[in-house]
Amino acid sequence: MNFFLVLLILAVVIIFLSIVVVNQGTVAVITVFGKYQRIMTPGLNFKIPFVEFIFKRISIQNRSVELEFQAITTDQANVNFKAMLVFAVLNQEEESIKNVAFKFMDEKSLMQALIRTIEGSIRSFVATKRQAEILSLRSEIVHHVKDQIDNLLETWGYHLIDLQLNDIAFDEAIMRSMAQVVASSNLKAAAENEGQALLITKTKSAEAEGNAIKISAEAEKTAAQLRGQGVALFREEVAKGMAESAKVMNEANLDASLILFSMWTEAVKHFAEQGKGNVIFLDGSTEGMEKTMKQLMAVQQLKDIGPKSK
Repeated sequence: MNFFLVLLILAVVIIFLSIVVVNQGTVAVITVFGKYQRIMTPGLNFKIPFVEFIFKRISIQNRSVELEFQAITTDQANVNFKAMLVFAVLNQEEESIKNVAFKFMDEKSLMQALIRTIEGSIRSFVATKRQAEILSLRSEIVHHVKDQIDNLLETWGYHLIDLQLNDIAFDEAIMRSMAQVVASSNLKAAAENEGQALLITKTKSAEAEGNAIKISAEAEKTAAQLRGQGVALFREEVAKGMAESAKVMNEANLDASLILFSMWTEAVKHFAEQGKGNVIFLDGSTEGMEKTMKQLMAVQQLKDIGPKSK
């Protein structure tokens, strides 16, 4: 009876040791006396007790790690990077799982190699670029890293899913100088815009002023012409009136100088009435009047000679 009990207990232990449960998202690598044997997939599996052993359980889920490091540009500027790396096992094929299981001694060694490889790839790219170019090359840096390490990661059994450069920053002194450059560029652009606006304003103002002067000159020219025409017509009418008056006086056997005397007295009267308190000096002597009359008569004679010459 005791023998059967021992056999039963031994059978239960063997069955217990034979059952292997592999969780979803992982695979188990089985070895026989230290040599690779096979892979267990998720679910219920069985192994030979005391012969087959679980060497390692490998997660096939996506994994992420944060990176923080520094690189130097070709013009000796320090660039600080903060990045996030997303990677996973290449696939569930046997060769890929074997690489993941046996390429590295432990998880720490894998992560150290992976991180240093990513950092080295980014540093080699940044070393060929100038400080001013770096901020605009995020996507180019990511593509460069993927091109450089994809084949290497495949030999390890992994592949790079994504690399995000969350932050690219320069040293504080460089950031201040870059800010000053941007500020000075903005000030320069603002000054140029203000200068252009002032130039346009001045140009428009000068054009408006020139047009106003031109219009005023044209108006003054027209007014002067009209004034000249008015004076000429006035003089012509005065001459005609004097001629008619002189003709009538001659027909009546009267001295035509009476007309001049009448005009003289009318002029003096007009000056007195319209002077508005202004002082007007006239030569009121007989000689002055006679001199004025002679001048007027000379004008009349010139007027009379004109039609005769025609």
